[in-house]
Amino acid sequence: MLILSPSILAADFSVLGKQIKEAENAGAQYLHIDVMDGMFVPSISFGMPVVSTIRKISELVYDVHLMIEKPERYIEEFARIGADIITFHLEATERPQEVIEQIHGLGKKAGLSIKPATPVEAVLPFMDKIDMLLVMTVEPGFGGQSYIPESTQRIRQARTLFEERGLHTDIQVDGGITVDNVHVVLEAGANVIVAGSAIFKGDIGSNTEKMLGAFKEFQGI
Repeated sequence: MLILSPSILAADFSVLGKQIKEAENAGAQYLHIDVMDGMFVPSISFGMPVVSTIRKISELVYDVHLMIEKPERYIEEFARIGADIITFHLEATERPQEVIEQIHGLGKKAGLSIKPATPVEAVLPFMDKIDMLLVMTVEPGFGGQSYIPESTQRIRQARTLFEERGLHTDIQVDGGITVDNVHVVLEAGANVIVAGSAIFKGDIGSNTEKMLGAFKEFQGI
């Protein structure tokens, strides 16, 4: 199943609720929420109060991407305030297996993310334990970056590794995805597409429909 997860990092926070509803009404299935701590990545974005507030206005799947050091400190809180999927970075903790178990223990789906420089093979010990692998297609921490071309092979490699193990795990991509290049990551094996500027810059409803249209075109629908 192909899933669109618009990233609110690119939204206008003065009208955030309105913009979320525009994306939802146009057919987006997930909402991607980038939480940055200024340590794991240079930027600081937003935290629990924002997630808790916007949880009240949408029925979308809340796809929370923690770009924070030692994510185990905050898993319980993000689960409590409405995250449906909690994704953390392999590079951000010394206890990835425990974090996965912590997320599942709270009844949430567990995602594992890797930076562009992290070998895909690093996720091998966790492939049968996670619900989603997020392959970063830009360096995490800033919106509006261009897609790193080498990401295509990394996505393809990850999909092959899952298939070899009989797993149909979601592969998410995040960074530089537009309606013009989304077919590249879909062909490589990604099925959960994060898009920030491509959705929230301009006409949100139209942008969402165009991206979903690109999904249908890829599927031959």
